[in-house]
Amino acid sequence: MRALLVVNPAATTTSARTRDVLIHALASEMKLEAVTTQYRGHGRDLGRQAAESDDIDLVVALGGDGTVNEVVNGLLHAGPDPEHLPGLAVVPGGSTNVFARALGLPNQPVEATGVLLDALREGRERTVGLGLTSGTPGSDDEAVPARWFTFNAGLGFDAGVVGRVEQQRERGRKSTHALYMRQVVRQLLGDPHRRRGVITLEHPGDEPVTDLALSIVSNTSPWTFLGNRPIYASPKASFDTGLDLFGLSRMSTGAVARYGTQLLTSSPERGPHGRHVVSRHDLTRFTLHSKVPLPLQMDGDHLGLRTSVTFTGVRRALRVIV
Repeated sequence: MRALLVVNPAATTTSARTRDVLIHALASEMKLEAVTTQYRGHGRDLGRQAAESDDIDLVVALGGDGTVNEVVNGLLHAGPDPEHLPGLAVVPGGSTNVFARALGLPNQPVEATGVLLDALREGRERTVGLGLTSGTPGSDDEAVPARWFTFNAGLGFDAGVVGRVEQQRERGRKSTHALYMRQVVRQLLGDPHRRRGVITLEHPGDEPVTDLALSIVSNTSPWTFLGNRPIYASPKASFDTGLDLFGLSRMSTGAVARYGTQLLTSSPERGPHGRHVVSRHDLTRFTLHSKVPLPLQMDGDHLGLRTSVTFTGVRRALRVIV
């Protein structure tokens, strides 16, 4: 087997020595070319090159969820074709690693590499669905390029938190769960739309849902992790179905305390619930419109401001080694 290993040297939980050990372990089982990313978007470029190559069977992403997202968008630049495109394997190296953990992989890179090598020897793989966003036709964002996401996306509040965290990391702060929690509080205090939302959900065949203050789109469950604790915004979300949406029509102090507690105590059987909760399961295509430009995030990356985003759930989009 010929494989391309995409290595993010800035991955937060791996050292240079650990990466060298992992590379040698993988190289012992396959013909491996390791490339270190040099700039934002390099993983996407490498994934595209692998997709266009005639002799690469597998792309291994060593890094966090952002690295995985770039590689996936490169692999699927011309659309999904799991029978002919290289498969994907993930060695978690980020601070949260939601995609890898949602696939059932260990959160430790050395252990995950062992699982990956066993999977390759035993031929274990699965084909998962993904989410796709695009600018809505007829909107100001019509020309925004389409982009894939692997586990979640959000328009509004959670994307604002992601943007704040990225700003702190650019200033040299380490990505920690405490940093995220501080930015959640700051985003809450500074969000002018938390009491009366500006987001409208449009889904074919249903009445529009207006005035959402929060909108989180999930392609799998859990939504994220707080340390080792999984957080379930949409417990039914799955790689084998369409997309799920969790929304809140109000984010007053009381509502935030109530639904925040429900998120922290959520389980695979029960997520947040109540009269301000909007929940949708297994959607194939829908649109989120906003009265004002709001931040958009996908797989934990801040992608700028949007006023209208169309989401599509694409089943059986990517072959993954597990």
